[in-house]
Amino acid sequence: MSQTRRDGEKDGALHSEVKVLEVRRLAKSIGERQLFADLSLGLRSGELVAILGESGVGKSTLLNILAGLDDADEGDVLIEGTGLGALGEVARTRLRRERIGFVFQAFHILPYLTLRQNVALPLALLSADAPSINARADAMLGAVGLGDRGLRYARDLSGGELQRVAIARALVHKPALILADEPTGNLDTETAAGVLKLFAEAVREGGAGAVIVTHSAETAKVADRVLTLTRAGLRGSDAA
Repeated sequence: MSQTRRDGEKDGALHSEVKVLEVRRLAKSIGERQLFADLSLGLRSGELVAILGESGVGKSTLLNILAGLDDADEGDVLIEGTGLGALGEVARTRLRRERIGFVFQAFHILPYLTLRQNVALPLALLSADAPSINARADAMLGAVGLGDRGLRYARDLSGGELQRVAIARALVHKPALILADEPTGNLDTETAAGVLKLFAEAVREGGAGAVIVTHSAETAKVADRVLTLTRAGLRGSDAA
């Protein structure tokens, strides 16, 4: 696949010309309160976009719409050319399992499973065979520096290590799109910086596109583009 460097991109960031994500003129209100309108965005593989906004502006709601967990009032979301608005719930669930990875502020690592089992969950949901599941989960744990921890449980890990497990889980099934909601909000500054660096490297090496929503300008520094969520859509350079 041909790749080109776009003006203003960080050194070393090469992005596909094919859009992983297209967001077309979304609008969303909750009751009488408009969260945003006329919101458009394009995202290519290997590219990270950070969306800034204070609490309550609709960042998590936007992420839920991108994942097909919530519906916009207007507009559509396309993932690798497939419009979510035309899909039923079964098809949306299948698309999420196959093409989307999630990283959450609260980690969502299951304490009664080993790290290997936690990372392997997306593969298990796709009915991959057991030897392949274990091999890929172990490889991803190795990629995030936890290759010797696969049989340990979450209770033995620090917050930074738990978030690394979450990154491994988000990437293990080679999704096209990664959605991250305040991925370092529960980490101290030094640990957060290391996790963000690892996250950016893993996303780019895996060829996924990523959207990070955050209130932290420091977190947003890892991205190729930084946009701000407003009631009138996304503000910033080259939103679409």
